[in-house]
Amino acid sequence: MAQSRDGGNPFAEPSELDNPFQDPAVIQHRPSRQYATLDVYNPFETREPPPAYEAPAPAPLPPPSAPSLQPSRKLSPTEPKNYGSYSTQASAAAATAELLKKQEELNRKAEELDRRERELQHAALGGTAIQPCFFQDISMEIPQEFQKTVSTMYYLWMCSTLALLLNFLACLASFCVETNNGAGFGLSILWVLLFTPCSFVCWYRPMYKAFRSDSSFNFFVFFFIFFVQDVLFVLQAIGIPGWGFSGWISALVVLKANTAVAVLMLLVALLFTGIAVLGIVMLKRIHSLYRRTGASFQKAQQEFAAGVFSNPAVRTAAANAAAGAAENAFRAP
Repeated sequence: MAQSRDGGNPFAEPSELDNPFQDPAVIQHRPSRQYATLDVYNPFETREPPPAYEAPAPAPLPPPSAPSLQPSRKLSPTEPKNYGSYSTQASAAAATAELLKKQEELNRKAEELDRRERELQHAALGGTAIQPCFFQDISMEIPQEFQKTVSTMYYLWMCSTLALLLNFLACLASFCVETNNGAGFGLSILWVLLFTPCSFVCWYRPMYKAFRSDSSFNFFVFFFIFFVQDVLFVLQAIGIPGWGFSGWISALVVLKANTAVAVLMLLVALLFTGIAVLGIVMLKRIHSLYRRTGASFQKAQQEFAAGVFSNPAVRTAAANAAAGAAENAFRAP
């Protein structure tokens, strides 16, 4: 048996042994659609372009549902509530803040009343604590629309007291320069000791009580006494020599003797003038406020009668007088 020269398969056909393109490694690389080469590329061959991109159609919207006829559910206490627009919420917040402010003011007044009640009970039980002669708290006891007026009157009383002290110093200086002004110096001491407490008790306290409790009787007491006080303010500003007031006339008289003392007295006269003008203005203002409060003379009479008959000392004196009169009537022949 003859063998091939290449040492291949001796039983293969001669054609298969001599054709190298029948090798499987070569066959798998033949030109095809899947394995493109330059042999299969034809530039004149027309191919259809790929179809253009089309966006998918949007899905149709669901039809609007009819409004629910079910009743609105109730919100729980812890669930936040919707109060409407921003302006509505702002107005509600402002109203809430105002209510809180009023509530705090009422709480302060209640605490102050409780404190005063405890002090009165302590005093009634024979407490040894020192109690003030006068108690005032403008921010707590006076209504807000009258607080500015009451404060101005308090400052007016303080200024009048300061003016009397300066008047005393000016009269002392005048007495040192002119020894014949001894009467004016003595009267200046009397005015300081007399007008300082009397002005506080006689016209400031009635005015304070009138605005605190809307008392017609205290209003009438204030008007009568403060009118007299305004007249005294005017006399103090005029400064009649020998009256103990360092007014304009007294200052001009002393100007010939000593300029420095005259300047001091002129400053006191200027202070007296300002106090007199402010006193007249405040008297008119308080009178206008009094007319708007609805007070009257009949109401003042009723308050006076109620106050007199509610006073234990007055009732005791009246009962003793009536008993004495009745006893004398029975003893008469």
